[in-house]
Amino acid sequence: MKPFDFLIVGSGLYGATFAHQAKKAGKRCLVIDKRPHLGGNVYCEDIAGIHVHQYGAHIFHTSNKEVWDFVNSIVPFNRYTNSPVANYKGKLYNLPFNMNTFYQMWGVITPEEAQVKIEEQRAEAQEAMKAAGVLVPRNLEEQALLLVGRDIYEKLVKGYTEKQWGRDCSELPAFIIRRLPVRLVYDNNYFNDKYQGIPEGGYNRLIDGLLKGVETRAGFDFFENRTHWENLAETIVFTGKIDEFYTYRFGKLAYRSVRFETEILDTPNWQGNAVVNYTDRDVPYTRIIEHKHFESFGQAVYDNPQTVISREYSSEWQEGMEPFYPVNDEKNNAIYLKYKSLADAEKNVIFGGRLAEYKYYDMAPIIEKVLTMRFHG
Repeated sequence: MKPFDFLIVGSGLYGATFAHQAKKAGKRCLVIDKRPHLGGNVYCEDIAGIHVHQYGAHIFHTSNKEVWDFVNSIVPFNRYTNSPVANYKGKLYNLPFNMNTFYQMWGVITPEEAQVKIEEQRAEAQEAMKAAGVLVPRNLEEQALLLVGRDIYEKLVKGYTEKQWGRDCSELPAFIIRRLPVRLVYDNNYFNDKYQGIPEGGYNRLIDGLLKGVETRAGFDFFENRTHWENLAETIVFTGKIDEFYTYRFGKLAYRSVRFETEILDTPNWQGNAVVNYTDRDVPYTRIIEHKHFESFGQAVYDNPQTVISREYSSEWQEGMEPFYPVNDEKNNAIYLKYKSLADAEKNVIFGGRLAEYKYYDMAPIIEKVLTMRFHG
């Protein structure tokens, strides 16, 4: 009999939630992570008394009350509302596209005026495509122009998207932007979900709560001593790259990565918002995060005389970088399906999370997925 029921490779939200639920069901779990810390990409580092999201902004949102109640049973969440701002050549626009954005863009005040302007620009895009003999959008640029028109596309979509993907919008597939939400109300709340917030005291408290009483080992790479780790448990729960698990036998999957430049500033409030996107392609970073705004509100922002900002730079993934986002184009999805056929045949391996399933996940659906699992015996 092996010493553990589950070896969980990776201590991000999937791995930590799985370990929590398995332990509740009486299972023996060991969680390992190659990073020197637990928590995966939600890990926060305390810098100047501020919980800094080391791997980019993480904002929890869901309409699933069971998921919301579950995470709040581990640690209370605050009332943070994601209301990012776009900076295009020094001018600011509210996101998502709503009446505040349209007023800033065109000076329109009523929903009817905004609708007329948007339809006018959509019609121009349709006429241009028709004149070129194009019936269906061939790329992201044509798709976006049909959805929101040239002004919004040029100022708020084009440059940001090209920095994210490292190529021109005219070279990107149309399916990346299936829809661009347009709200004809003055509402800067980015998400439509009923519940939204950040764990009070940062995400490390959530991970620590999920892993309470579970044996964990940080700084251990599964692949450096694979046979040893596999012999410790009846079942492996794998949350890493699925192509690496199968030693790249069908080739390497593509990912996008993100690099961060983090800086401490001797001012209590630098940009006045947690998230500011820079949508001009000439600005090399995609956005700047000011971390204190995730947990400090109103006058409390000024209780700490310093602040911490992180500039985010998007790039193609290369060896040694953290893989952040799967590149779900036709070529990579076809490769993934070959790996998935192997994974589906496994009897003692469970694959879970964005890298193991090669798909982008928000945080809440990851937790929801684990909560639906049943741990028998």
